[in-house]
Amino acid sequence: MSRERAKRIALAPARENIDKIKKVVDEGNCYGAQQMYKSFGARYISGDRYLEALDIFHSGACIQLENGQVTCGVELAVLFVETLVKGKFPYDDDTLDRIRKIYRKFPRISVPQHLDLAEDDDMQGLSEALGAAKTRAEGCSSFLKAAIKWSIEFGARKSGSPEIHDMLADYIYSESPELDMAKVSYHFVRGKNPKNFASTLVNFMGKCYPGEDDLAVARAVLMYLALGNLRDANVLMDEMKKQVQFREVDFPRSELMELISYLLKTLQRDALPLFNMLRQRYKSSIDREPIFSELLDEVAEKFYGVQRRNQMPGMFGELFKMMSGD
Repeated sequence: MSRERAKRIALAPARENIDKIKKVVDEGNCYGAQQMYKSFGARYISGDRYLEALDIFHSGACIQLENGQVTCGVELAVLFVETLVKGKFPYDDDTLDRIRKIYRKFPRISVPQHLDLAEDDDMQGLSEALGAAKTRAEGCSSFLKAAIKWSIEFGARKSGSPEIHDMLADYIYSESPELDMAKVSYHFVRGKNPKNFASTLVNFMGKCYPGEDDLAVARAVLMYLALGNLRDANVLMDEMKKQVQFREVDFPRSELMELISYLLKTLQRDALPLFNMLRQRYKSSIDREPIFSELLDEVAEKFYGVQRRNQMPGMFGELFKMMSGD
């Protein structure tokens, strides 16, 4: 009997081992269970039983996250994705549902409010809560970014699964203690839900510092346009204008917003001279954020076929990588 065949026979069905490890978790030994999840998963992989390895890692990730063991849960979630790659599993709805199930197990815990920062106990509590929030956000991001890379390699669109991009954008916005709207926008524009993105931006507008609201809106619209997506850029703007009417939030008014409004109309027709005129007229507003000029260069190429000048190869992609956090 071959060694490989012996391995396959020696391993019990994954369900039996999943139930066995669950009992270890129920006994409060999450660390011991973690070693068992990893050990059994590796053995199924070595026996080319990838489906069962996926079952082990998926169950483990969900159970550990349910028990608040974020570091353990993240490790198993990433192993789940790595096994998808090793087993060459195609991108499909069933696997996307399994990824979504893990994602929904990630804790969502509010940072304590109304603390007296003069009190040592409150200060320590806040510090611990922020540290835990950062761990959760970074862990969820590492899992979902790995899943996006898998989706690109095994059948999703070139930029990766839009559903996973939406998950990542939502979690970064709602859970990260160090909010970076550029990263949030990077993933939302690669998603498929501009109306949800609009809700996120309106929420941000209600709590950001003065002068950040129009930058966030302009960045979002320009990112859509840099991908050639005029439809969702318009949906985003229309939806935000609807939503601010029902919330105590004012839609930003500035020269930058004038530029965005004119730009959306200009791109609906063949009007390169007008596009260039807008860039000159609103140069001071464009200069408020360095990425805006790069995005507009990409818009000119996408909509008018203008070759980018004095541009090092790959620089635009590198800028997007910085925003995505890769």
